[in-house]
Amino acid sequence: MNDTTLQTFLDTGAYLRGHFRLTSGLHSAEYLQSAKVLQYPPIAERLAKELASRMPKGAAVASPALGGLIIGHEVARAMGVRFIFTERDADGKMTLRRGFAVEPGETLVVVEDVVTTGGSTKEVIELLQGLGANVLGAGSIIDRSGGTADVGVPRVALTVLKPETWPPDFCPLCKDGVAVEKPGSRKA
Repeated sequence: MNDTTLQTFLDTGAYLRGHFRLTSGLHSAEYLQSAKVLQYPPIAERLAKELASRMPKGAAVASPALGGLIIGHEVARAMGVRFIFTERDADGKMTLRRGFAVEPGETLVVVEDVVTTGGSTKEVIELLQGLGANVLGAGSIIDRSGGTADVGVPRVALTVLKPETWPPDFCPLCKDGVAVEKPGSRKA
């Protein structure tokens, strides 16, 4: 575990405690609000340089909006490559918009802020592969899966954690009547 990264989240107030509904739909008593860390350009730059040093070289960077935008852009800057991002369409499916495209055979990596189940990262990888791209790997600042999230390509993270999570029907905080918050970028 990289204590410097976790300490940065603590120092910036980005390591939250309470009752949260994660993007994955799971509930947790802990939440990592990367936006609070990445609001500081020098911190974003430092984290991105460290993450870039662990990623395959020479590949363009793609990230899912919204959480992956800042760190993905900064990793691309550190690697000296182009950056694109995906968005969800009206049906909730990942897509490339805004004129972004990938060429068949183009090499990319996918960068995200926090991975819990790997779902968003995997969706981006599958989209890119479906367009003929070669995805070499994926990276994140934080891996909340304890290293177990499988996105179909090699994956790295600056810090690996395994906070307890529960499906909503089995959440002890829900059973205790604690109000749930949804601080992430996806409200569904």
